[in-house]
Amino acid sequence: MKASVRYNYGPVESVQVLDIPIPEPKPNEIRINVMATTVNRTDLGVLTGKPYLMRAFAGFPKPKVPVTGTDFAGVVDKIGDGVKDFKVGDRVWGFGDNGIGTHAEYVCFSTERNILKIPDGIDFHKIVACAEAAHYAYNFLNKVKLEPGNHVLVNGGTGAIGSAAVQLLKTKGITVTAVCHSIDVDKVKALGADRVIALEKVDFTQEKMAYDFVFDAVGKSRFSLCKPILKPKGIYISSELGPNWENLTFALSTPIFGDKKVIFPIPLNILESMNYVQQLVLSGQFTPLIDDRTFSLDEAKAAFSYVASGKKIGNVILRIG
Repeated sequence: MKASVRYNYGPVESVQVLDIPIPEPKPNEIRINVMATTVNRTDLGVLTGKPYLMRAFAGFPKPKVPVTGTDFAGVVDKIGDGVKDFKVGDRVWGFGDNGIGTHAEYVCFSTERNILKIPDGIDFHKIVACAEAAHYAYNFLNKVKLEPGNHVLVNGGTGAIGSAAVQLLKTKGITVTAVCHSIDVDKVKALGADRVIALEKVDFTQEKMAYDFVFDAVGKSRFSLCKPILKPKGIYISSELGPNWENLTFALSTPIFGDKKVIFPIPLNILESMNYVQQLVLSGQFTPLIDDRTFSLDEAKAAFSYVASGKKIGNVILRIG
């Protein structure tokens, strides 16, 4: 089978598309003929091993799984011993944020991990784009107590995480101001944002408006810059560790000192977020933002390069099947 492979942590250039043996399912595993996956920011972290904390989960000193990829949507084509809840032909999707080797034509995955059957009427591209980024957005929201009437600023409204966060917030009756490039303002309004700031025209950290929460979904701002626009007892959450891992330090110190604090959104319970988002998709309340550019498996290196460029919109699909 074809697969996107690297055997050591390294740059995008280390990605190769090679022919490797088709895996065989172990007990309690199913083999999936992968139809679609994404290339995302987590994939970049697992590829490069940066930040170095990633290696504690993805493998040290080398990646545990040489094939890249963290999510999948596809069709079950073989079942291992002991599997009861899945059968050949089932359409399924799943996610594992430490690298699970899904940038390949086939992958074996335990039925005891984060996997769901795909409901009728939802295509592979749409559902796989509900995995990685929506999981992280969900873990922004579940770290705080949101109430109708709250005003939240989302920095990075066209990113995969930010676009998901905007939609998840609107399902809870939250007023959302989102920040994005001028060219993408209409896209973010279509997601449901109540107000959209074009970052080339307005520095949101200099506005007089105050927010209950700032969700920095691109990790390009800082608590020190956003603190003035937070209401008393306001909270800043970033998708990144920040310079010198400052967001971890602030997450420990700010609950003790001052009335505005930082929370670091450690992402937990993938299956919970998958179930939650899938129900929103079925009810028509969530549609993942997908970039116009898609890539074939043979173009895996180009897909990684595009994601690393920071120019993508929403989720980047890697077409497999």
